Amino acid sequence: MTHPAYEIIGAERPARWLVTVDHATNRVPAWVNGGALGIAAADMARHIAWDVGALGLGQALAERLDAPLIHSDFSRLVIDPNRGEDDPTLVMQLYDGTIIPANRAISDAAVEERLARLHRPYHAALETLAARRPDTVICAIHSFTPQLRGHAPRPWQVGVLSSHKDRRLAVPLIAALAAEGICVGDNEPYAGHLDGDSIDRHALAPGRPNVLIELRNDLIAEAGGQQAWAERLAPVLSRVLAESGL
Repeated sequence: MTHPAYEIIGAERPARWLVTVDHATNRVPAWVNGGALGIAAADMARHIAWDVGALGLGQALAERLDAPLIHSDFSRLVIDPNRGEDDPTLVMQLYDGTIIPANRAISDAAVEERLARLHRPYHAALETLAARRPDTVICAIHSFTPQLRGHAPRPWQVGVLSSHKDRRLAVPLIAALAAEGICVGDNEPYAGHLDGDSIDRHALAPGRPNVLIELRNDLIAEAGGQQAWAERLAPVLSRVLAESGL
């Protein structure tokens, strides 16, 4: 199923898992500032505009888990689907040293239009898909840049993010990935809890088990890396869930 704000792949797949990719593309709809945000193409291609490689990884992982996948189809710089509507970073004006001209003086009406046409439809569809069965487990896929400007390199291959409200799958997943020889971070390179984000809204609030996996994007920038990491992650996820008793 395709919508201007999102796409659902494999809705009929039977697994408990639901794979989500919040920052899947760097698309700017034509009705947003003529389809451009006023920044260079090179900036639109980097992590500030989307999670590089996350969609390909998510698709490959969902296939191996026999799970449905939903992903947004708009750049996080247009409006960030992984933020609550009242979050001050919902529409970014400056990100990793890059000013976003189309967002600098954005009006409340323009933010409301982006919410109504993109953010809310994506979350409504995500919730409908998550509610397709009572025992859904959410696996959110993201990617992170190896190094922010002016900061130290990030050594982790994988980060597992989780909220203090629910670490039931995160803790055994971290241990299982480490046992596979993967350099894994616990709530790295970011803290795992953010009020109003996608996991808070669709997993923590309704009590659904969940994991959020961040891959370093240089590892999954190409299709080969995406397939290889999906091959590594899928059996570990399946085993951890089976052994959790959830």
